[in-house]
Amino acid sequence: MLQLPLNERLVLYLVLGVYLVAGTVAARQLSADGPKYRRLLTCLIIAGICLQSILLVLRGMAIQGFPLTGLFESMTLLGIASGAAYLLLSTVIPQVWFQSAMTWILLLISVLGAKVASPVTEVHEAAKTPWALVHGLAMVLSAAAIAFATVSAWMYVLANKRLKNKELGKVLGRMPNIEKLRRMNLFGIEAGFVLLSFGLFTGLGMAAIQIRSGETTLAHWLIDPKIVLILLAWLLLAAILVLRPLVRLGGKAVAYLTMVAFFLIIFAIVGVTFFCGTRHVFSHAAVTLVQATETV
Repeated sequence: MLQLPLNERLVLYLVLGVYLVAGTVAARQLSADGPKYRRLLTCLIIAGICLQSILLVLRGMAIQGFPLTGLFESMTLLGIASGAAYLLLSTVIPQVWFQSAMTWILLLISVLGAKVASPVTEVHEAAKTPWALVHGLAMVLSAAAIAFATVSAWMYVLANKRLKNKELGKVLGRMPNIEKLRRMNLFGIEAGFVLLSFGLFTGLGMAAIQIRSGETTLAHWLIDPKIVLILLAWLLLAAILVLRPLVRLGGKAVAYLTMVAFFLIIFAIVGVTFFCGTRHVFSHAAVTLVQATETV
């Protein structure tokens, strides 16, 4: 993050500051009497979206193209998409627990985005094709849908636990009812699965360009940790959708599997970069680094 140009760094600091305040307000809201801080949270989320949009504009000006070719840009767009989902859904899901949980997800995304922030590098040829834009948008939107499903799943588990403990005052009016949470979770899974399927399909087009240029092989591409984890998440979502009606998979099991899928997606996006390394890169600097590592 410290390597970013000064203007981008300042905007990123503001993004982190806004979402840290929003996360604190979201926690405070849970102990308040009713949605006391709803308007303040909405204003903070709007501010965060605007600042992240400014970041994307700055990145787009730097690369002279659509800013969706790097990990940092993808995380920034994920924050914008998730924030927009918060603003849209909070009008029909006014319960404070939903607002607070979505805010914490936005805080997590902004922190992870800051962790992977790096200066703009020359864009790889594969990232200049229409495949790149469609693939990037599909993957970002799928991650946003799965994040929404995860929030719904977590609230479903929490609501079930509190109802079993007869803590009705902590559920009624503060969380959507159990059936609504189950439907929200399922909707997020279905949307995430469709978008992720489309993202994987369009990703094949980008992989073909790299394979044709000799930068990687089909075998290396298939065993790349990022690809493996995303495929596992896709298979897990498919299993949920298939097994739920066949074996009457319970709501709690679906909720836990949803959270596992979200972890796989987030680790594939961010964790692999730090712990495993990946050939799924689309900047000349990153490709050169991968090739040098393979040579050694």
